[in-house]
Amino acid sequence: MSRPILEVIALDAADAAAAEAGGADRLELVTDMASDGLTPPREVFAAVRAAVGIPVRVMLRAADGFAAGDPRMFDALCADAAALRAEGAEEFVLGFLAEDGGPDLAAVDALTAVIDGCRWTFHRAIDRAADRDGLRKRLDGRPGLDTYLTAGSADGVADGLPVLEAEAARAASGEPGYGPQIMAGGGLALAHVPRLRTAGVTAFHIGGAARPAGWSAPVSPPAVRTWRAALDD
Repeated sequence: MSRPILEVIALDAADAAAAEAGGADRLELVTDMASDGLTPPREVFAAVRAAVGIPVRVMLRAADGFAAGDPRMFDALCADAAALRAEGAEEFVLGFLAEDGGPDLAAVDALTAVIDGCRWTFHRAIDRAADRDGLRKRLDGRPGLDTYLTAGSADGVADGLPVLEAEAARAASGEPGYGPQIMAGGGLALAHVPRLRTAGVTAFHIGGAARPAGWSAPVSPPAVRTWRAALDD
């Protein structure tokens, strides 16, 4: 069995270095956690990329919520994505829902065209979708889509565990739409790990859990090491 992936949210280069020191495999780089994570400045990405050797997935999100926003806002997001790509970003995180709760395919396709085949995660917008299975089927085969970051529920992993277990089983069966890796995150606790590992989930995402002193504090390498040890057990 392959080593589980541990992804840690980073806000800056210091966070990134601390997460790597603790054993993180990958970073999700964001800004403004008060809005649940928005696109970071190009300069912050450059500093993070220079500080670590592990992969960095950069958030592409212009405002709180899961709508693509008005045309001016979305155009600015596409310009930010192009600038980050030019700076060397190779992995991204994104996801948009339409008013009916389905995936906003036009927005997804427009933005993924800008990042030109880079690998990307569809984030927790899936947990607010009107039809999770329908969303997966409609996004199936999109270039670069290799991960769904999901708690299984808008209320977090504790509530969504049965959904994550069922989706892991569907992934194992090779069902269309379930090829991208399930990354469990959103209220994830160490107590959830054994059940998720038994179900076949092999990727885990933490943010606040890497900061025992709160979001105003930096990532704690010992906290990340605790997670690394639990996943490797």
